[in-house]
Amino acid sequence: MENNKVYIIGTAWPFRGGIAAFNERLAKEYQKSGYEVTIINFSMQYPKIFFPGKTQMASWPAPEHLHIRQEINSVNPLNWIIAGNRIRRESPSLVIFRYWLPFMGPAFGTIARLIRLNRKTRVITIFDNIIPHERRIGDRLFTIYFIRPIQAFIAMSDTVFNDIKKFDTKKPRELCPHPLYDNFGEKVNKLEAKKHLGLDPGTRYSLFFGFIRDYKGLDLALRAFGDKRLKGSDKKLLVAGEFYSDENYYLDIIKALDNAGQVELRTEFIPDDEVKYYFSAADLVVQPYKTATQSGISQIAYHFNKPMIVTNVGGLPEIVPDGKVGFVVEKESREIAKAILRFYDEDLEAKFEAGIETEKKKYSWQAMVAAINKLKEAVG
Repeated sequence: MENNKVYIIGTAWPFRGGIAAFNERLAKEYQKSGYEVTIINFSMQYPKIFFPGKTQMASWPAPEHLHIRQEINSVNPLNWIIAGNRIRRESPSLVIFRYWLPFMGPAFGTIARLIRLNRKTRVITIFDNIIPHERRIGDRLFTIYFIRPIQAFIAMSDTVFNDIKKFDTKKPRELCPHPLYDNFGEKVNKLEAKKHLGLDPGTRYSLFFGFIRDYKGLDLALRAFGDKRLKGSDKKLLVAGEFYSDENYYLDIIKALDNAGQVELRTEFIPDDEVKYYFSAADLVVQPYKTATQSGISQIAYHFNKPMIVTNVGGLPEIVPDGKVGFVVEKESREIAKAILRFYDEDLEAKFEAGIETEKKKYSWQAMVAAINKLKEAVG
């Protein structure tokens, strides 16, 4: 009889961030279905020289009831061999790699090859991106090296699903939308959330949330709030997240536009237990990305029933139906400002929240587990 051991290989506590949160939530969903789950985590994820933030580590306790092993050093080939052989001997029924960056390709590709030697374990990957937002020399070669031993693929947007064809056209694959991030607690009263965060109770906030990287378009949002139609109004941009790009570039935009009064900066890492307050305090969530595949921020917004304004890039229009749960706009600050004003002028909050209640039903963790298990059966 086949064992019920599932291994997830990727980031988890004590590392922080959206991918760690995803992996931990996926592990819990498999546990609910009766599987014995282990997350094979990093002992060293990024060398400090390559990490753009202040710290890689979480400031909160370990998640309860999860088995997490810190074993993978991303830059040590000897470690990859040791880790791969250990997992090969343990022979889990299924290994799920989380692939988001070609930098991990050599480590993950080597480990996957060694696991496959036992001829028992099925090896599948969930792609966040297959072509990275910020490209570097070696990306394609590293991804090819990783893909070759992988038996099947999960994509979370049409964009990534189509990108897989540039690397492989034969192996089984499934498209399954990014599930809701429902692990940040429940929505709280808007005034209570503003009070908790020390925000003005009479101000209407649009939230830009998450790590600040150039491709996420914070500069477009800042310029939108420098628009004369928003400047001096009771509407502000709440920026919540740590700078992973040059901070001065964005501060210079605020200074040049003379719109510091329209921007509330909370540019530190937001701990998991604070996330609910930021989303609850906001009227809508703004994602002015310049490039995108899918976005975990959208799935947090869905959980908290928050309307969204997203740009027409990558998989974002798939996730945010225009006019139903928010607006899809072009990558222009004037268009973003226009959408924000329309949201308020037409009093669309209740309409979009009703649309969200319907739309978010398709983003379940059960569906993700079902898609992975379907691929597991397909590869025998």
